[in-house]
Amino acid sequence: MTEFSRRVEQVSISGIREVFEAAGEDAINLGLGQPDFPTPEHAREGAIEAIRAGEADEYTSNKGTESLREAISHRYAADRDIEVDPDDVIATAGGSEALHIALEAHVDEGQEVVFPDPGFVSYDALTHLAGGEPKPVALRDDLTMDPAAVEAAITDDTAAFIVNSPANPTGAVQSPEDMREFARIADEHDVLCISDEVYEHIVFEGEHRSPIEFAETDNVVVVSACSKTYSMTGWRLGWVTGSNRRIERMLRVHQYGQACATAAAQHAAEAALTGPQEPVDEMVAAFEERRDVLLDGLADIGLDCPTPKGAFYAMPEVPEGFVDEVIDRGVVVVPGEAFGEHGEGYARISYAVNVETLKEALSIMGDAYDAVA
Repeated sequence: MTEFSRRVEQVSISGIREVFEAAGEDAINLGLGQPDFPTPEHAREGAIEAIRAGEADEYTSNKGTESLREAISHRYAADRDIEVDPDDVIATAGGSEALHIALEAHVDEGQEVVFPDPGFVSYDALTHLAGGEPKPVALRDDLTMDPAAVEAAITDDTAAFIVNSPANPTGAVQSPEDMREFARIADEHDVLCISDEVYEHIVFEGEHRSPIEFAETDNVVVVSACSKTYSMTGWRLGWVTGSNRRIERMLRVHQYGQACATAAAQHAAEAALTGPQEPVDEMVAAFEERRDVLLDGLADIGLDCPTPKGAFYAMPEVPEGFVDEVIDRGVVVVPGEAFGEHGEGYARISYAVNVETLKEALSIMGDAYDAVA
């Protein structure tokens, strides 16, 4: 009888989904990791025009259309002053696939992958699916990842370490000095740094920098996507970039598992990347306003929360029973342990809802806190 692979048996359904299923239909959802803004009109029109012109009916290049990869290259040059060869980009089915092919191409059976804890739920699962061994590292008090902790975790069996800034679930933004250190670690230890930069444009304080800016070797690959920046989660369009030799290995995984990203989504992404960027600025300003409302409300309740400097999440420390009490009262938040064992005692709150809804949720959370404190 055919049983199941060890790799898949090590992976379970995300704890985030379990919370959603436990909540009522009318619950206020502060657990969802997607912007509540519409995809910019010019991005939608890019897809519509391509469909009408018959340009979305066929496979594209495995790497994605040349014009999309040129648009991605242009954004790196314009926004980050980083030179990216369009030939060294693979358009993927969201940032999730980009992470998947990066790990599959670089991790052998039993090799270790170091990543933040609490951290994005996919890091642990995708490491298992690649046959690797997860090696989570605890965060600093401000919920950033300490380069020294990463370096201490690296052994001869380490294949890669993952950096995520701005971070899900914490909203933390790594400093330029940290990013320079991550690049040094990748160089000196000859180990791959996978930099997850899906939230790169949603920054309120400080600045986003990438380890790829500082690396002296090709030991950094970067994952990003249109999903958060352009509110295009449903379009499933991301990318990975790195040296040509690394891209060619990741392409071997991508071409057999996916062939190419959806053609219509590629045209929408190209329009988003090359068109007006004002919708991004407006969205970021709205998220910053909501963040401040949330932080003030959490402080009034009596909950300590490191100030998130980017993304659209906050991760306050919460008393035992708080998450269950909040969910029972009709507000969805995610228990911190869904993101790793060091997340225990925290809750992740997404503020991808309007201010009025956020204030209503805070009132409910206040009542929940009084019930369990």
